[in-house]
Amino acid sequence: MNLLTQTKALADETRLRLLGVLARHELNVGEVVQVMGMGQSRISRHLKILMDAGFVTCQRNGLWAFYSARADNGTQPLLQAVLAGLAEMPAHRGDLDLAAQVLSDRRTSTVRFFDEIAADWNRLSREVLGEFDLNGTIRVKLRERGTVVDLGCGPGHLLGELADRTGRVIGVDNSPRMLEAASRHLPEGEGVSLRLGDLEHLPLRDGEADAVIMSMVLHHLSSPQAGIAEMGRVVRPGGQVVVADFCIHGNEIMRTRYGDRWLGFAADDLEAWMARAGFQGQACERHPVNMGLTVLLVTARRTQYSN
Repeated sequence: MNLLTQTKALADETRLRLLGVLARHELNVGEVVQVMGMGQSRISRHLKILMDAGFVTCQRNGLWAFYSARADNGTQPLLQAVLAGLAEMPAHRGDLDLAAQVLSDRRTSTVRFFDEIAADWNRLSREVLGEFDLNGTIRVKLRERGTVVDLGCGPGHLLGELADRTGRVIGVDNSPRMLEAASRHLPEGEGVSLRLGDLEHLPLRDGEADAVIMSMVLHHLSSPQAGIAEMGRVVRPGGQVVVADFCIHGNEIMRTRYGDRWLGFAADDLEAWMARAGFQGQACERHPVNMGLTVLLVTARRTQYSN
C-alpha cells in the first residue's frame, strides 16, 4: 500500500473521526450518517477514501453494507497512532457516545418488535421454518444435563421441552413480553429461571452454564461476534454450545417483515468467531427451510478462555 495514499487519507478530520468510530463499532452507512450528522454522499466519499487506503473494510449483507476499521497491508502502526491521538480529541468521545446511542436505539427497536409479535410468534416461526423441527433437532444435539441456558429464549417453548431432562434451565431474552409468555407455560420451581438481559451483555456469571443454546438470534444482534464472545464467557470449560442461524442469503423480506439486522452468516465466519471465543470440535449441519433459506446448526465444546 502506498504510504502517500495512506497519509492523504488521514489528512482530514472527518476521516479521522470515522476511523475512531469504526474501530469500536461495525455500522451500516445509515448509522454512520446518524453518528456523523452528515449527508450520505459525503460519508460515502470519505468511506471510499479510507477503504482505498486500507483502513476500512466493507461487508455486503443483502442490500446493506457494514463498515468497520481494519489494519492490513501495513496500516496497523498508522491506525494505532490515529486511535491514540483521537483519545485526546473531545469530538471523539462525542462520536462514540452518539454511536452507542444509535445502537441502543436499534436494540430498543428490536425489543419493541418482539414485544409486539410475542403473541404471534408460533405462526411467524412456522412461516419461516415450515416442517423443520428446530427445537427437536437441538434437543437431540444437546448432551449436557446440568445447567442449560437458552439465549434469546422467546416464549420459552424449548425451555419447556428441556425442563424435565436437565438439572436447571435458564432463559434470557431482552423482550419483557416474550418472558411473560414464557412464564405462563413453564413449570414453577427452582429449576427454572427467566432473566431479562442483552445478549451482548449477559446477566450470567462466568462459567455458570454447562450448556448454552443460541437459536435464531444472532441475526438480530448489532455485533454477532460480541454475542458469541459473551456465550463463551458464560459456558464452563468443557461445556457444550448449540448455535442455530441462517446461512447467508439475500431475502430482504427477513428485514422488512421479521426485523432481522443480518441476512444470515457464512458458515466459515460463524465457525471462526466461535473458535476465537474458545470453542473447538465444531460440527456444522445445514437444514433447508421455507423462503429459500437454510439453517446452519453448529455444535462445539468450550475448551479454553478467549483473550
